[in-house]
Amino acid sequence: MKVKSMPQRQTAPLLMSVAAAGLLALSLSACSMGSGLALSNAKVQGYAISQDALAQIRPGQSQELVTVVLGSPQTVNAFDSGTAWYYVETKVDQTAFGMTTVRERTVLAVYFDKNKKVADKALYSAKDGKVFTIEGRKTPSYGEDKSFIDSLIESI
Repeated sequence: MKVKSMPQRQTAPLLMSVAAAGLLALSLSACSMGSGLALSNAKVQGYAISQDALAQIRPGQSQELVTVVLGSPQTVNAFDSGTAWYYVETKVDQTAFGMTTVRERTVLAVYFDKNKKVADKALYSAKDGKVFTIEGRKTPSYGEDKSFIDSLIESI
C-alpha cells in the first residue's frame, strides 16, 4: 500500500513577499519624514536681512548704492537732519491652517545725512527695547463692497 505524503509548503516565496512588504513600508515611512508634512512651517515675511548685504553698507555711501544692495526700503522717515530707511524682517511660524505666530522681528535702519550719504546703520530687535509699529490697516478702495446677492439683485 502506498502512503500519500502531504505536499510540503514552500516557505521561500512567503518569506520573500513578507520581506518585500517590510522594505516597502520602511522606505515609505522614511520618505514621509522629510516631505514637509509638518503642522507648522517657519517663514520669513518682509525683507530677509543677509549678513553679506549688511556688510556692504558703510558710512559715506550713496542712497543709490544702498538701493542697489538692499532694494527699496519698506518705510522711510525724514528728519530735519537727515533721512532713515527701514527694512523689516519678520520670522513667523505658519500652521497648516493659515494661522501665523511671530517668532522674531528684526529692523535694519540705515541713516542718511543731508547729502544723502550713509551716516550710520543699526539693527534693532525686541531685545533692544525699540518699538516699531507695523501698520496693519489697508488703504480703502473707492466704491462699495457688495456681496454676490447684492450684485444679483441690483442687476435685475
